[in-house]
Amino acid sequence: MKGGVAVGAGLVALYTLMISSADGITKLIAGSYAAPQLFVLSSAIVMALSIGFTRLTSGRGRLREGLRTSAPRAMAIRSGLTVLACIAFFNAFRDLPFADVFLFIGLMPIIAGLLSGPVLGEPVRPQVWAALVAGVIGMLCLMPGGIHGVSTGHIWALTAAVSGTGSMVAARYIGRFETNALAQVFYPNLAIFAAMSLALPFVIAPMGLADLGWAVAYAVFLFAARWVVVVALRLLPAYVATPLMNLQFVWMVAIGALFFGEVPSVGTLLGVGIVIASGVWLLYDQIGTAAKTPATSHGKARPASA
Repeated sequence: MKGGVAVGAGLVALYTLMISSADGITKLIAGSYAAPQLFVLSSAIVMALSIGFTRLTSGRGRLREGLRTSAPRAMAIRSGLTVLACIAFFNAFRDLPFADVFLFIGLMPIIAGLLSGPVLGEPVRPQVWAALVAGVIGMLCLMPGGIHGVSTGHIWALTAAVSGTGSMVAARYIGRFETNALAQVFYPNLAIFAAMSLALPFVIAPMGLADLGWAVAYAVFLFAARWVVVVALRLLPAYVATPLMNLQFVWMVAIGALFFGEVPSVGTLLGVGIVIASGVWLLYDQIGTAAKTPATSHGKARPASA
């Protein structure tokens, strides 16, 4: 079990580096192209990579079986939430500095703790609510002017945090019934491709070779990150994995400073500090609770209702 936790934690750390790199590319080209153009191209590449790796692992004649899911309704929910999260993160990174978006990403462990109760049957303890209050305080540090300081970018960022966490919790739920990580990469990207293709004819713009290269790099980082995080969420509960994702803040500040000349404000650093502290406290409390609880059938797969 300890080995699995260590591997899961290592995978989460790798995920933060890859997803931060993808986010950096998003911010780099978000001002030049509409979201559908980037996501149609990247999702097509991710689907192709998913099919290719499935053929390598399952054999050419077993492609359909290799991408089959045993939880189709849960997969549909995860796919829809992934589409919403992609759109919301794209607009948030376009409108806000890197570090400001992270404050909302830092809320994801707390949102995961709240969602884990009704979705996964994992109890929501008072500590989770206390962490949520701390997270709200952290958000207020980002907006010292109060509600009047809220911008469209902040709304996009909050939407992205909620939908992105919901997608991760759904991945954890699906992982109870199947071990096929590539299916959880393929179908959300199929949904992104289908949804964005509807809008593409209205927003498509000529793309230079350099930008095309960035889009391909974005797709590769995204594919690897989503594959890795699905595996990690099989090894770790969502509310344990997401606090570890706070390492992403380090990468985001570094990328923002090196490539975009962004220096986090004092309010942003204070807010992020409060959010990270609440997430780490939530993780520490959960580890302590798990250590005092004897091994039971907790976490055993319930009858598939999805």
